Order: sequence, then structure tokens, then C-alpha cells
Amino acid sequence: MGISKKELEFNKNEDVNKQLMSELKTKLAKIKLGGGEKRIAKHKSKGKMTARERIEYLLDKNTKFLEVGAFAGEGMYQEYGGCTSGGVVTGIGYIKGRQCMIVANDATVKAGAWFPITAKCNLRAQEIAMENRLPLIYLVDSAGVFLPLQNEVFPDKEHFGRLFRNNAKISSMGIPQIAAIMGSCVAGGAYLPIMSDEALIVEGTGSVFLAGSYLVKSAIGESIDNETLGGATTHCEISGVTDYKCKDDKECLDTIVNLVDKFGTFENAGFNRADSKPPKENPDNLYGILPENRVKTYDMREIIKCIVDDSEFEEYKELYGQTILCGYARVDGWAVGIVANQREIVKNKKGEMQMGGVIYSDSADKAAQFIMNCNQKKIPLVFLQDVTGFMVGSKSEHGGIIKDGAKMVNAMSNSTVPKFTFVLGNSYGAGNYAMCGKAYDPRLIYAWPSSQLAVMSGAAAANTLLQIKVAGLKKQGKEISEKEEKAYLKEITDKYNSELSPYYAASRLWVDGVIAPTETREIISMGIEAANNAPVEKFNVGVIQC
Repeated sequence: MGISKKELEFNKNEDVNKQLMSELKTKLAKIKLGGGEKRIAKHKSKGKMTARERIEYLLDKNTKFLEVGAFAGEGMYQEYGGCTSGGVVTGIGYIKGRQCMIVANDATVKAGAWFPITAKCNLRAQEIAMENRLPLIYLVDSAGVFLPLQNEVFPDKEHFGRLFRNNAKISSMGIPQIAAIMGSCVAGGAYLPIMSDEALIVEGTGSVFLAGSYLVKSAIGESIDNETLGGATTHCEISGVTDYKCKDDKECLDTIVNLVDKFGTFENAGFNRADSKPPKENPDNLYGILPENRVKTYDMREIIKCIVDDSEFEEYKELYGQTILCGYARVDGWAVGIVANQREIVKNKKGEMQMGGVIYSDSADKAAQFIMNCNQKKIPLVFLQDVTGFMVGSKSEHGGIIKDGAKMVNAMSNSTVPKFTFVLGNSYGAGNYAMCGKAYDPRLIYAWPSSQLAVMSGAAAANTLLQIKVAGLKKQGKEISEKEEKAYLKEITDKYNSELSPYYAASRLWVDGVIAPTETREIISMGIEAANNAPVEKFNVGVIQC
């Protein structure tokens, strides 16, 4: 017997998606080199470990480090030579079996200087720690604010100063913060480690001061070297600013491990967890199920079965509002409520055909009810996005699509159980909002390499922008030839398509990263484990029009 059409489609999908995975691995390998091999060699010549080596040494062996913001700054600041990973490595890892948020400056990238995206990375790390009551470990090695961009780093609410405000807030919440000064720590940045609960400093390489020796000479005429001004001996024996003096990076990291080992625990949220079971469906099938062409349909249930325990999915209102799937499952033993866009074309209760990936009134109504049920039962929510938006047209408007969409957004916005979002395919317009995009406080949000995020699809946007441009030229009395129109369309399409990329989104931290589809299950589990450290507030949905 020959190969079936379904098998051919599966193989084609698999080839395309694995090619996307290959591109992801290549990009990550480059990112892990930070500022490049030459700068790494120079950094190590000072007896220092790199940021990633420090993290690897610090964490429990054979445990996962869930990186947040690996692609931050990708393609940005090219006029300054770029800023790989925002010049900082952040993520959740295990120290003595305890999840901690790690923030490590990468001094091989512009000496660890703070670009605007660096501040955003640090604030995101603090946000995750505050939401989940995770201890914070800062590995400090930074030259301070990148002066050419100081106006984008210094004074605003989401800029550099917010970090120190957060230091104080985190401390008041009883969340432990430990800072290790393993390199430079200057000017305003000096407050971050000292506003932590305990500070360590490495002898010979660590230094902390409000102004370095050159500025001191310029300001008050005093001649002094940086080590005497703010080195380990000064701050551990004279000023008392730091608490532990360490002879090298390894001793410093070992001390942090010993400190974390003594931490107490918080009251947890009490999320339900049973024994973990692997999916019956092979998770690698995800590459063959997801279509290579984003306009093609597929059954999202097949995706879900490759992620959840025993491939069991208890569907809620299966025959109603079928363009959104809602249901209960377990992921690595944790009970979850799943809200996922269904990409198959289905019939509604009136027998009318409904497009896959579009949110209709009935599906929005169903999702709102399900989200409220999960809050009532204290079940974390997982959103799987492949959405082109809400249904438009007179029938939808007359049927109250705005009201039902608002109902869904209201329930999702006020949800107090932790939410985790994954962008599988399309994530367009208000569909991104309703399915818990970044603006709606998911605890974690990751994209697959196959995803796209924008107000609308590239083709739709390009044609709309072209019509506006042509109409504007005609108002000026100018005619446009068919050749010029095609050139305009290509120019607009190329620019828009570059901004649809998941890497474009990840570079700006609209998502926390780009991941292999097979990592989804592990990230959900680590995310709920982190969220279980923080009790859930009472759910109050506010006003919803019926």
C-alpha cells in the first residue's frame, strides 16, 4: 500500500517545523556566546566565570533552567553593536531543590551595561519573582547605564529606578534577595545589591561604589584606586556594606547555595497535583500535526493530547462554541484548565459553518464561563493561541459579538489563578488579548517557532496599507502604475512580515522566549510549581453584561 494523503501532510509538516527548530537551535547557540569568543576569553583572563557558567555552577545538577528573555534585544541597537540577551541572563532554576529567579549580568556584552531592554529584562524577572514568591539571586557584573541611551533608561516608571523600588517591595513581601558582586557595580546600580537582604563580594574582581576613581578625582580631587575605594576588603572590613568576602567566583556561588539551603517555605496555593503520567501520544508528533501553512485547518485536540498526562482531555461544552476548546487535564500531575483555539471548520448549533481560529459569540461565552469555573475551583489556566481574531460582519455585530468578547476578556483579566500562554500559530488583534496575551499578565508566555504576532496577518495588513497609500496619492492628483503598485506592496509586505516573527516579539519581551513545542509540557509544570508558592486571591469578575 502507498502512503496516505494524511501521512504525506504529516511528513511535510514535520519537515517544515523541524527546519524551524533547526533555526531556533542555531540562534540559541549564537546567543549563548554572549559578546563573542574574544570577549569571553578576555573576561576569563581576569579569573572570572561567564554569566552562563556562573548559573550552571550555581544550580542543581541535571535540572532545567527556564530562561526568560534569551532573545531580548535580538536585532536591536545595531548602531551600537547590538545587545545580546539584553546583556543579562535571567530565568528560573533550582538551588537545593528550591526554585529561584536568577539574574546574571553578562559582562561580555558591552561590559554588562544597561540598555533600555536590559531594564525591561530585569523588571520582568522581578515581576515573575514577586508574582510567584520566588527568592531572587542577583549575580552582579555591570558597568552601569549605557550613557548614549540614558534618556531611555533613567527617569520613567518602567526604567532603571523601578528596580530599586521593586527591591524594597520584594523585601517587604518577605521574599529573600541575595546579591553577589562579582565584577563592577557602579553609580545607581550600587543600590541593587545593597538593597538586597544579603550581599557577597568577590575579592580582586568585585567592586561597588557610587562613583569610580576617575569621577572621584574629577569631582573632589581625591586620588584613589578602585580597589581601595570600593573593593572587597573595604566593604567587608571597613564600611560593612557587604556581608561575605569570597576569594573567587566558585566560593561566592557555593556560599549562595549554602544560604538558600537554609530558607524556609511560604504558605502555598494548594493547586491539585497527582502522580505524573507521560502523554500516550508521542510529543514529537507535534511537529507533524501543526500545518506548515498557517491557513490550513487542524484539530487542536491532537495538539493537546501530545502535551497532557495520559493524553486525557475532559472537554467542557464540547458541542457548543466549538471554535474554542475548553477542558480539564493534567500536566506532569498538575490539574489545569485549557482554553485553546480550534482550527477546524465546524458547524454551530444552527448548522452554520464557522471558520477555524476565529472567536464567535458562542465560543467567547463558553470560554468566559469556563475561566470563571477554573477560578472557582482554583485550577491554573493554560491558553493555547492560534487565533485570527473575533468574527466580524453584520450577523456577528447584531448577535452581540462585542458584548460576548468583552465578557471573555473581563473574566480572563480578573482571573486570579495563574495563567500560562503559548502562541502556537497566529496571534492577531483582539484575539491575542482575549487569549491572554502579554498585556493580561500571564505568569509565563512563550511562542513556538511557527507563531506570528500582529494586529492582523501580513497579507491583510499589506493590502490595507497599500489601499491607504494609493488613496493618498490619488488625493494629491498622482496616478500609480501597476508596476509601482506591486513594488509598494512588496515593500510593505516585507517590512510587515519581518515584524510578525516570534523572534521580533521575543526581542521586545512581548513573549518570554521562543521554545521547542516539546518543551511546552515542562514549562507548564515548572510554572505551576512556581505559582504554587503564592496563595491565590479571591476571584471577583466585576460587571459583565448578560
